Amino acid sequence: MPDPAVLDVVRRYWGFEQLRPMQEAAIAAGLAHRDALVVLPTGGGKSLCYQVPPAVAGRIDVVISPLIALMKDQVDGLRENGYPAAALHSGLELDEMREVEQGLADDRYRLLFVAPERLLAPRFLTWLERAGVRDFAVDEAHCISHWGHDFRPEYRQLAELKTRIPGASLRAFTATATERVREDIATQLQLADPLLLVGTFDRPNLTYRVVPRGDTARQTLQVLRRHADEAAIVYCLSRRETESLAAQLAAQGLRAAHYHAGMDSGLRRRTQEAFAEEKLDVVVATVAFGMGIDRSDVRCVLHTGLPKSIEHYQQETGRSGRDGLEAECVLLYSGADVVRIERLMERSAAEAGAAGDGLEAGKQLLRHMQRFASGLACRHKTLSEYFGQAYDRDNCGACDVCLGEVEGASDGTVTAQKILSAVARAEGVGVTHIVDILVGADTERIRARRHAQLTTYGLLKHLQRGGVTAMVHQLVDQHLLERSSGDRPVLRLNAASWEVLRGQRPAQLVQPKLAAAPSLPRAATESWEGVDRDLFDHLRGLRRALAEARGVPPYIVFNDATLRDLARRRPTTLDAFASVYGVGERKLQDLGPTFIEHIRQWCESH
Repeated sequence: MPDPAVLDVVRRYWGFEQLRPMQEAAIAAGLAHRDALVVLPTGGGKSLCYQVPPAVAGRIDVVISPLIALMKDQVDGLRENGYPAAALHSGLELDEMREVEQGLADDRYRLLFVAPERLLAPRFLTWLERAGVRDFAVDEAHCISHWGHDFRPEYRQLAELKTRIPGASLRAFTATATERVREDIATQLQLADPLLLVGTFDRPNLTYRVVPRGDTARQTLQVLRRHADEAAIVYCLSRRETESLAAQLAAQGLRAAHYHAGMDSGLRRRTQEAFAEEKLDVVVATVAFGMGIDRSDVRCVLHTGLPKSIEHYQQETGRSGRDGLEAECVLLYSGADVVRIERLMERSAAEAGAAGDGLEAGKQLLRHMQRFASGLACRHKTLSEYFGQAYDRDNCGACDVCLGEVEGASDGTVTAQKILSAVARAEGVGVTHIVDILVGADTERIRARRHAQLTTYGLLKHLQRGGVTAMVHQLVDQHLLERSSGDRPVLRLNAASWEVLRGQRPAQLVQPKLAAAPSLPRAATESWEGVDRDLFDHLRGLRRALAEARGVPPYIVFNDATLRDLARRRPTTLDAFASVYGVGERKLQDLGPTFIEHIRQWCESH
């Protein structure tokens, strides 16, 4: 049975009537000053686990967070709920800094967010000791591990809290961590007999699709058209690609902008703020657009290239559907990405003088991601099992494989033999040239090498060029064809290639089914059930206006799940409004009358 004092705090600030089982256990550990490692997927409610204990106990807890943007979003959201929170970081003006310090002296706050560098400064450590602070939450704790996907050296020093502050308790929180990473986190933080809580990694509200990459701009636009006027993030492998693709999308009328680490910091901040404030629908970014993105209503995450690891992929796709509603995650895949990323890894390792172990670990993570992208198993099942969890459903109903959107080519072995024959006859050429031969292209290189006279010339001219390219890469992924390393990789046959050519071994090639539109997952239909869509759009406009007046992102006023519930129930009294999902005491009094009046007027006019 949950602690009544805990439920009272949860109702008062967040409007929730109950906790999830792991939230309850994590909060109990916080109240008991016990070390813990909590792994809950994005949208799983891990923030509540460190926000509730200090409010119940009437104490100050410190949250170590890696990014100013992330701290600011969390503090803004908590204050909108009436929760006493503050942050100390380099982005504050001097008077703002003094105001926070005075608030801490007056015991006005329950949570204080700081970066690891500030936390370990001698002056701050002295203040912690004097103030009697001994409970710490380490957010984004995967940053501490060499085996994690976002390693930050400064996180390795956090164990110093254990020696500087007697009786200090640390609770580490992350959304993605394999067993190896979890062990490293516990070791590096010197957690004493920690409570280990690992939630379900599966995100059933996300629909995963892997599509062979052809015309990137056309395919990206096609996906984003399915999410018109909704928030989307598009990830690219290079800065140049983000700028080019964002310009093409904007030219097609989408509210899109690019984002990467090479931009001026002020422009980066303005782009991020415009996205948070719903002035932009699409951000085309490198992975630099990361942990500071807290917008809860992202309905689509699209990768135009292969992420470096499944951990990266889980973290990046996890930025969609944080409100628990449906979202789509599309990966445009080409096997060429693997060679490209490995080359970048090797170059970076050589420039940094890094040890071979780190490079090999990176390549191993990349190979796991390659198998996910090229496989034909349920995407939800593959992700769950990678993180060490069983997935017992036969059909997830929310990925391209289970929705029946991909199929094996009926003549896979014959098509593979045609591709391999082309490689055998045109020695020492790369993927692009082999595809030119197979589709019957008339290029200068084809003419110079007289490859139009080969018996394999034009054998696959009835297929789209992008599809043929994807099939060549599939053969490489399945080790039925070799691709050399280096700046100008070429294709070569191996022993398995000859087995396919001699008919001693079958080959399976995958292609998307030709359908008018992708299937809708069950979650997308159920979440809109009973919702007045026109009223929802009207309330979105109201939310945006209120957020602008208050200087906060719209999702901090109410998330989409709450707006849909309002558009479903249409409450016209405060009592009815109080029963809506996600409405706490502060928002009931602060926002209830305004929303009720708009809903009443809407109902009368419609």
